[in-house]
Amino acid sequence: MSDPQPNVLLLADRFEARGSSAYTLRLAEHLPEEGIVAQVASSDARLVPAWRRDLLTIAEYRHLSTPVWGRVVLASLCQDLSEDIPDLVHVQSRSMLACGRLLASRLKRPLVLTVHDYLSPHETLRFDGRRDRRIIAVSESVRDELQEQTVLWSERFSVIHSGVELQSEVDAPPLFDPNRVPVVGTAGPLEASKGLPFFLQAAKQVLAGKHDAEFLVAGAGPEEIALRRLSRELGIGEKVTFSPGVTEFSTSLEAMDIFCLPSLKQGLGTIMLEAMAYGRPVIASGVGGVYSVVRDQDTNLVVPPSDSEALAERIIELLDDPIRARAIGVAGRQVVQERFGVQQMVRETARLYRDVLENELSR
Repeated sequence: MSDPQPNVLLLADRFEARGSSAYTLRLAEHLPEEGIVAQVASSDARLVPAWRRDLLTIAEYRHLSTPVWGRVVLASLCQDLSEDIPDLVHVQSRSMLACGRLLASRLKRPLVLTVHDYLSPHETLRFDGRRDRRIIAVSESVRDELQEQTVLWSERFSVIHSGVELQSEVDAPPLFDPNRVPVVGTAGPLEASKGLPFFLQAAKQVLAGKHDAEFLVAGAGPEEIALRRLSRELGIGEKVTFSPGVTEFSTSLEAMDIFCLPSLKQGLGTIMLEAMAYGRPVIASGVGGVYSVVRDQDTNLVVPPSDSEALAERIIELLDDPIRARAIGVAGRQVVQERFGVQQMVRETARLYRDVLENELSR
């Protein structure tokens, strides 16, 4: 390898309330522990706190991902990198792939892409053998679908699960504190694919059953206005709190006694893993990459997607049996500790970088 401390550029789209943004920040923070110099270029880092932008060397290039103006901005990025050209470009999501390919081509550097979710119905993933070297899928489910929809050799793919920080059991507030009303929550981007109307409909059924609970929706996205309106139409507006405009969910997760992931499709479920790291019992839709994590009745409870009645029944089960809920939370935390820690993700990613760079030397 040409450099004992490889320099990697993490190329990210807009930072927002989703697991892929947390993925980039965790890589940037922990890669130096594996001897990797990491820098981040993003099209919009406004939601990242200023202290963290400075600490992690995050450079912002507005309009970087736009089709025409983005090429002008890309030239500026190339100029800024000219004195310290990265050894490898790691594109953090499919939305930045076109930009990343141009950048890798101009810098004459290999490219790695992380795919967090599934392709849209008419979307194709084209692989450029001149620069594209590896694709990281965050779950076996995402990898399998990509392999079905592309003609790439299987060795081009690597499954590296997103990792999260394991929270101290002492730091996490206790579940079902008898001095307050229990909180049932969800968190992440407020998008149609996340199935959040079914969460609100389940909340109505729980409250109609005379169970006292508060409901929390943390995150931001295009469905926020519609979800607020739906909560009022269902007559549960006073019992539902929205917490928008955040990129980190630690405060919201600490407030929850039960975490729900009602997604209609899901690449893995990084925020679900964060909830499990806090020892929160999770009720998740049985879709996609969720099965990489869950064991129904053991580490999580699983419900069919789009089924608010089943979700409500499972919420009521845990509200009625806090001892069982705590046991599920403890089991889920153990799974995160064993398989989904951030150190494991970073270690496997650093190993992949080195494999790619070693192969570059042999070309």
